[in-house]
Amino acid sequence: MNFDPIINQVLSVAYWLIPIGLIAATLKSAWFKGLWGEALVTFFGWLLLPTKVYQRVHNVTLQTPGGTTQVDHIFVSRFGIFVVETKNMQGWIFGSERQAQWSQKIYKKTFKFQNPLRQNYKHVKALEALLDVPADTIHSVVVFAGNSTFKTPMPANITKEGGYIRYIKSFQTPVLTEGEVQDAVSQIQSSRMAPTRQTHRQHVEHLKARHTSTSERLCPKCGSRMLKRTSKRGASAGSQFWGCSEFPACRTIQKIS
Repeated sequence: MNFDPIINQVLSVAYWLIPIGLIAATLKSAWFKGLWGEALVTFFGWLLLPTKVYQRVHNVTLQTPGGTTQVDHIFVSRFGIFVVETKNMQGWIFGSERQAQWSQKIYKKTFKFQNPLRQNYKHVKALEALLDVPADTIHSVVVFAGNSTFKTPMPANITKEGGYIRYIKSFQTPVLTEGEVQDAVSQIQSSRMAPTRQTHRQHVEHLKARHTSTSERLCPKCGSRMLKRTSKRGASAGSQFWGCSEFPACRTIQKIS
């Protein structure tokens, strides 16, 4: 019996099924979901925030004393500088402004994740250290781009998808001159690391190294590593304390017990 027609038919079906399977797996992957969330935020910004008023810089990686920090989106305008963190998540989201850990519930499973405001705090402090503008002109914004539902009251700067546009546009009082806007954009562009795959890989490796250390103490404000430091002046000179590795961007200190 000649099996060639059957084999050819099987190969023909496999020829289509394998690429379809690969595409389906990619669409379900965390990598693609994160990429899609970023694309949605970028699209809404392009569509609804005029470029003549809001200059934007995306995917900004900056060097910090503790390694690197990666900012999803920065919108610079005369009404302020808006630092946007994107979270692509599903399910029910529980959290409050002051909680260190928030919860994500999908059916009967509950997962903990860092308060995104604290995560974005590090980005805001990095820009404060970089730019010559008043600290109160830099605003933290968090966007949930996935199919998620807030189950607790959220601050105004925690938004869903295009809601971040309304929050940014709610700032109507000019606080920066046009010259300061241009200087801020130039400083960000000149200080950022090259937006390449290698830069992203190095940043991810740094995060993994920081979070895999079980003995590591983390800053309660920005989530960065706490370091043992020695006081050099005053009545406590010579004594040790915990200091945030992001100093001077973050000045959190703790006593060593």
